[in-house]
Amino acid sequence: MISVAIDGPAGAGKSTIARAVAEKLGLLYIDTGALYRSIGLAVLREGKDPAREEDTCGCLPGISLALRHENGAQQVYLNGENVSEKIRTPEVSMAASQVSAFPAVRAFLLEQQRDLARKNSVIMDGRDIGTVVLPFADVKIFLTASPEERARRRYLEQCGKGEEESYEEVLRKVIERDYNDSHRAAAPLKQAEDAVLADTTGLDFAEAAALVEQIILDRAGGQLAGEGARE
Repeated sequence: MISVAIDGPAGAGKSTIARAVAEKLGLLYIDTGALYRSIGLAVLREGKDPAREEDTCGCLPGISLALRHENGAQQVYLNGENVSEKIRTPEVSMAASQVSAFPAVRAFLLEQQRDLARKNSVIMDGRDIGTVVLPFADVKIFLTASPEERARRRYLEQCGKGEEESYEEVLRKVIERDYNDSHRAAAPLKQAEDAVLADTTGLDFAEAAALVEQIILDRAGGQLAGEGARE
């Protein structure tokens, strides 16, 4: 078994890049952000404030989450409902950032994430994978890009979905999310000491994916070859 931890700020392309590289290298992709988004969605649906620890923690006993891989893609289920699309709105994204600040939420998800890595060769992305969830991962990557680049990508993505929000507002939210994620008391976003920095500013998707793939091959190419030999 091998494990790859990819951390980085919102909008860095962690999920799309990790998913593509995992498929190419034959690893299981785990989108941990989807779990936090699902908790954020659950809190919002209860009419509670995801920024209030008491509100969020009070919802946890009624939350059941499951990750399933269906037709080659990860699907996330909240209390039996497939919410894979519903958790991708800007409102849920901000709620995910807010609920992830609470130690009880992180503890709620920690063992589930580690168990996936124990049973599979994985690429797992998030905010604290290399520092907290999988501190002994075989490969650690801190994937980032400038706030302006990440806001531009998010803005174009939202335009493609018909969502009306100015670039300036998207940039403001990116900067706010960065601050919240890096200043929270519980497992703040930061680069692990032994992580490789991958800055994708100015790179297109194919170039960014190739960069991440090469880092993994440089660090764990021999282990990947061994995995293939055993299959």
